[in-house]
Amino acid sequence: MIQILALPAFIIGVILLWKGSDILVDGTSKTAVQLGISSLIISVILVGFGTSAPEFAISVGAAYQNNSEISLGNIIGSCVANLLLVLGIASIIRPIKIRKGIIRREAPIMLGATVVLLVASFFGFLDDYRLIGAIVFLILFVLFVYYFVRCAKRERDNTVKYEKRRTTKTKNILFIFLGIIGVIAGAWLLIESAVMIADFLGVPMFIIAVSMVAVGTSLPELVVSSMAAYKDESDIAIGNVLGSNVFNILMILGVAALFVPLKANTPESIAHLWILLAVTLVIFPILYTGQSISRKEGVFMLILYSFFIWYTFFGYKLFF
Repeated sequence: MIQILALPAFIIGVILLWKGSDILVDGTSKTAVQLGISSLIISVILVGFGTSAPEFAISVGAAYQNNSEISLGNIIGSCVANLLLVLGIASIIRPIKIRKGIIRREAPIMLGATVVLLVASFFGFLDDYRLIGAIVFLILFVLFVYYFVRCAKRERDNTVKYEKRRTTKTKNILFIFLGIIGVIAGAWLLIESAVMIADFLGVPMFIIAVSMVAVGTSLPELVVSSMAAYKDESDIAIGNVLGSNVFNILMILGVAALFVPLKANTPESIAHLWILLAVTLVIFPILYTGQSISRKEGVFMLILYSFFIWYTFFGYKLFF
């Protein structure tokens, strides 16, 4: 019975993800041109937030239901999947061009958020002192959004005012929201099908969250970044990932910690957080060297992600 329900859910989810991401990328790039704002800024703020909606729904919902293993595991797994799986596949489809702004601004912010998460987890600010940690995370998130809004105003290009008249802003903004709805709905269907099968097989919750649920909630980022790479919209492809990781860590875990201790200082959680930091640090040389993420580097990322999945299911038992 489970397999019968999971298969059509998977197929419908793939269709919704594909079509939703298609119109989302188009709407984002056209809106950026019309507003005179770089597509990188829009993808970090709007698309990053939209594609993080499944993580928000699952992690915050799980925290509300006192399932902290799912809350934290989903975020850790999603961030790792964004950096290795999403960027890896997207760069194999087409090498992703790297602008200097990403090296100077977006990437360091993502690294900073990851370091804050590890430090806060180690010292109990998502458990014993979770309310303090939640407030700090949410304040940092507000500052992050405020900073990028200011960047958007500074980077506004008034030379595109004649371009604005060719198509309506309303239509393209509508495409963005319809695309977000499509990718979220598709992700939910895929997640439900995966969780039904995993639950039937009796896989532990943390492992489900770090692997299957995390991949499921990262599917919007995967499809959007892959479609953006295919259309040579590199700013959207990478901005979506970097923005999503910051949203995941600061906003989602900040809200989740308001409801329940996240068990972030357990040996298993700390081990996976160290892996997330290591993955983030590995990405930096790739971003700093050359002008793009090449296909070879994309393959390297997928190999690293395969090792991460192996560790989640088998390797952890060898060390703990």
